[in-house]
Amino acid sequence: MKVIKDILRFGKKGCVLTIGNFDGVHIGHQKILTAAKQAAVARKADLVVLTFQPHPLEIIRPDKAPAALTPPELKEHLIAELGADCLCVLKSTAELLTLSPTDFVERFLVNGIRPSVVVEGDDFNFGAGRDGNIHTLQKLGQEKDFEVRIIDSQKAKISDGPRFIGVEVSSTMIRSMLAQGNVADAAIELGRPYRLIGKIVPGRGKGRQLGFPTLNMEKPNQLIPAEGVYAGFVGIADSLKKVCATEAKKEAAFSIGRAVTYPDKSGLLIEAHLLSENPGDLSGKWLAMDFVQFIRSQQKFESEAELKKQIAKDCETTKKILYNFAKGSYGNQQFFSKSG
Repeated sequence: MKVIKDILRFGKKGCVLTIGNFDGVHIGHQKILTAAKQAAVARKADLVVLTFQPHPLEIIRPDKAPAALTPPELKEHLIAELGADCLCVLKSTAELLTLSPTDFVERFLVNGIRPSVVVEGDDFNFGAGRDGNIHTLQKLGQEKDFEVRIIDSQKAKISDGPRFIGVEVSSTMIRSMLAQGNVADAAIELGRPYRLIGKIVPGRGKGRQLGFPTLNMEKPNQLIPAEGVYAGFVGIADSLKKVCATEAKKEAAFSIGRAVTYPDKSGLLIEAHLLSENPGDLSGKWLAMDFVQFIRSQQKFESEAELKKQIAKDCETTKKILYNFAKGSYGNQQFFSKSG
């Protein structure tokens, strides 16, 4: 997949195009990208994805800008996996965000990419103040000679106490789930466990002293799930690009939180204890943490013995969760699919 940043000098006349921020590349995004790829294959054309960096709210309302679910490198990898031939990354600027829907289409579609088909979700909005919607795009397509295909929103079944309910998938809802520690339902909407990526940095050594050595992650530039203990998988690689693509297969118990039993000035700690091996010092390498299930909240222990006992219990709980996950009998795992 090619990555293009100078869009006004790029043209793929006759291509199939889809436009969006695609943060998370969740199952709703996957549905749109899959439909666009099918249209491209049928027309023997390229699939071009147009996205924005940074999120437009970082320009117009920085205080309201959401934390990213997928850093640019991970988003690029996920979009490539779904068959895009070209990713156009449009820099968000104040000038760009004041363009009317008509001016946006004229500049970037008619005079820029020149698609024959544009595929979008039914909740698509664009232009200054998000004044344009999917029907605006259809009207402009008729005027400017490109077809617009509309994809219905994607729903997923998530837990609601003892039952499951159908909800519309969105990046906003996924962020809310992660902020509450609900990584299992977030995974349903993502179609995969949520992945946190960052560099491995030296830790305090407290886990090693207790008999549970950890890999410590530098605070990443993406949304961090709620403080607590989780079950998940780890992947390790030599570079950011490689860790985005790595298959996380190493079973691990995760801890996110501030030191409360042994308080210090470390701030938020993001740690992974591998269940089957002691990897040693991997400082400088890249770590991927795939979150499967929340286990418990953080708490203060009165003694080292109590803490060690709880960590051992967390590790056993993690093993059971990941065993069931691997068997395919975990929770609502049947909804993990690229097509949604």
